[in-house]
Amino acid sequence: MARRGAGETTVTPELVLRAYRAGLFPMAERRDADRLYWLDPDKRGIQPLDAFHLPRRLARTVLSDTFQVRCNTAFDSILAGCAEPTEDRPETWINTDIERLFGALHALGHAHSVECWQGGTLVGGLYGVALGGAFFGESMFSRVRDASKVALVQLVARLRIGGFALLDTQFVTDHLARFGAIEVPRLEYRRLLAEAVDLPAVFHAVLTPDQLRSELSRMRAGN
Repeated sequence: MARRGAGETTVTPELVLRAYRAGLFPMAERRDADRLYWLDPDKRGIQPLDAFHLPRRLARTVLSDTFQVRCNTAFDSILAGCAEPTEDRPETWINTDIERLFGALHALGHAHSVECWQGGTLVGGLYGVALGGAFFGESMFSRVRDASKVALVQLVARLRIGGFALLDTQFVTDHLARFGAIEVPRLEYRRLLAEAVDLPAVFHAVLTPDQLRSELSRMRAGN
């Protein structure tokens, strides 16, 4: 993994967007770090949108009333949830600079959250950045079973309907691999990025039940 120090240069939302366009993304080493690093991994995780593996049980959960799914109504809370330490992840890479930058990107319309609610309580979700037809997934969390999985399925449905061509997962975890995420070499990633980043895609914050049901059927059929 290649790392490039951000140095003393003030990192702005506009700089972050330029970095994404060039294939880089920012992270901090830990929650209390006062410096960001630009990462440019030799291999990049992506989720092919036309090869998303949707288990039947999870599809039923998405279509049930287990969760109320909303987008962009609690972005700061999603960011805070992703920054929480957990038993499996006692340290986080989301520091105050990341919170500041992505909050600003959200205000500019580039960063989006997918939120899972139960009885008025936020129980999981994810956030990321949209740039043209590329979506850069940043982080997700879950406080109850399936919350982050449902958020991921809802995200993929929106990206497919909205004309996106690339879902960047940064890395591939065991969790993401179950849905079909793969690693590609840096040069291949940059080719995919160049093809996607200027497409006229639209992030759909709201889907009708019919739109969601139809898209899940297409996923299940491998279309």
